[in-house]
Amino acid sequence: MNENLPPCPECSGAYTYEMGALLVCPECGHEWSLSAGAADGSGTVGEKVIKDSVGNVLADGDTVTVVKTLKVKGSPTGIKAGTKVRNIRLVDGVDGHDIDCKVDGFGPMQLKSSVVKKA
Repeated sequence: MNENLPPCPECSGAYTYEMGALLVCPECGHEWSLSAGAADGSGTVGEKVIKDSVGNVLADGDTVTVVKTLKVKGSPTGIKAGTKVRNIRLVDGVDGHDIDCKVDGFGPMQLKSSVVKKA
């Protein structure tokens, strides 16, 4: 069954398998799309799969909900748990901040995908 599947681009593991539209390496847990791996053979960073706090795959334009209260510099209250954030953009940010968005009442900012849940 693995004769047609490419090895893992991260660890070169030979035991990759398909899970929906993604290829998964059971040795290191790396996931990548079949089209990205077949196109250039490297599994580029631009095709990185970003998941929310419960494991749902996020995409540009999704609506997410903040799952825990976040402190914001210069704000006495911060962002409360349950705040909905619409129309997110996925970016390769600094310190794990991989979501670029506008939060109502706070303006543009970057969030970590580990503190949001797909709505």
